[in-house]
Amino acid sequence: MTASNDFDREVDQPKLFSARLTPHRSLNRTGFLVLMAFLCAVSFVAGVAFLLMGAWPVFGFFGLDVLVIYWAFRVNFRTANASEEITVTPSELRVRRVSHRGHVVEWVLNPLWVRLDQTGDPEFGIERLYLVSRGRRVSVGHFLGPDEKASFAKALLAALQSAKRGITYNPITQP
Repeated sequence: MTASNDFDREVDQPKLFSARLTPHRSLNRTGFLVLMAFLCAVSFVAGVAFLLMGAWPVFGFFGLDVLVIYWAFRVNFRTANASEEITVTPSELRVRRVSHRGHVVEWVLNPLWVRLDQTGDPEFGIERLYLVSRGRRVSVGHFLGPDEKASFAKALLAALQSAKRGITYNPITQP
């Protein structure tokens, strides 16, 4: 007979809170293509005007400007691949951060020992959110704006309080 562990935390633990945070990008792919087409057209027309005036090297610099703007947008879109996942169950708080390059960092904390700290400005609002547990300080929600951070902090705090209360067993709804 072999010893086995039939206890699976992922199945037996209800999720009290789960959020996936990603950076906001106001310009979608279609908007990017329209903007680049507009910049190409303006640069081409201005370059032709300078070419007709005899300043032919300027024509190349207009093309170089468009390439630099294109490269800057590509870098910006690449950083949009970053994400942060926060999950709270009665026995653990898991923060999983994926960088824009695909590097994964994960923290697993006990929700009974976690405290939510926030720093901010009275005029601006919440600037930073931190999960603090036993000397470890993990920054969360740095993608969010001040109002979104306040809403996120409220929901996360409610989930942490629910985890601290523990699982309640209701024999009527349980099989």
